[in-house]
Amino acid sequence: MRVTEVGARAFRLPLHRSWDGGVDRNDVVVVRVSTDAGLVGTGFAWTPLIGARAVAALVNDDVRPALVGQRAHPARWEELRWHLREAGTSGLTLMALAGVDIALWDLSARAAGMSLVDLVGRRRESVPAYGSGVNLDYPLEDLLEQVRGWVQAGHSAVKMKVGSSDLARDVERVGAVRELVGSERLLMVDANQRWDVPRAVRALEALEDLDPHFVEEPLPAEDLEAHARLRERTRIPFAVGENLRTVAEFERAVELGVCDVAQPNVVRVGGITPFLRIAESMARRGVPVAPHLLPELSGQLALCLPRVAMVEDIDRASFAALGALARPSGVEFDRGRVSAETGHGHGLVFTDTLTPVADASP
Repeated sequence: MRVTEVGARAFRLPLHRSWDGGVDRNDVVVVRVSTDAGLVGTGFAWTPLIGARAVAALVNDDVRPALVGQRAHPARWEELRWHLREAGTSGLTLMALAGVDIALWDLSARAAGMSLVDLVGRRRESVPAYGSGVNLDYPLEDLLEQVRGWVQAGHSAVKMKVGSSDLARDVERVGAVRELVGSERLLMVDANQRWDVPRAVRALEALEDLDPHFVEEPLPAEDLEAHARLRERTRIPFAVGENLRTVAEFERAVELGVCDVAQPNVVRVGGITPFLRIAESMARRGVPVAPHLLPELSGQLALCLPRVAMVEDIDRASFAALGALARPSGVEFDRGRVSAETGHGHGLVFTDTLTPVADASP
């Protein structure tokens, strides 16, 4: 089975409610890889705000000529990364690779007459999920309403944002959510890289009695040495990884003792192929993986991982919730767990009514 065509288009998905800082949309780059067997695989890249058309251009202008005529298999990943190296080995190039890699995995599963989960290797039928929202800007009552929705949906774990300019505001909000969810549910906090070491020390000291299950990205993601200094000042576990890109970066984080839960984003690391390598590496080091966002695909991959924590059930920002899918994917979140029965491939069929980024209002 050989590749006959590769194409990518960027689309805009307006959010139901803006995320912190005025993020009012997610952009998605839909990639389709066609073959001489008549099968078409679908992949995607995801960019909340920046770079969708650049990612699509990399696929169309640079990946396409390197892939057409080649065998349609995810084993192409290394040579495609090498092919794109002059444009960089991280960032946009990995996101472009992700769209193609996901499409090639979808193709492989379709050709085998299997679901993606069963092709990768299903280890379990369901995985715990947690309610998550980008809610630092929410008034307190709106935050509590969101959390009540997760509790009513059956989640036994929730995550909220911290990092206010006023520490007392964070303490009040985390305390209110802890009171709402009770001691029997897990409560995680995500600082989204907003602190420096002194602020993080003060914040984590103030929050420790509220028993956070972990703190996510307390410091700038690339500064792992600063995380190591902070590690000496708190007993709260660290979750990192949504802004790490390579196996080596994840392994370095573990070596420094600052990665208690790994959170790779399947698009940002370059696709399913490197995602699985990261997960295997983390398993060998005793670190569970909690995939970052993209719940319809993250949920499928979580069913296959050797050591998994939880899957992020992002509030009203899945592809389904954003109206991006033509039909149900087969990935279901129910009573705080995620399962997947997708049919052949990964089950993600994007609707043809999406608004192209070039046609969207600024």
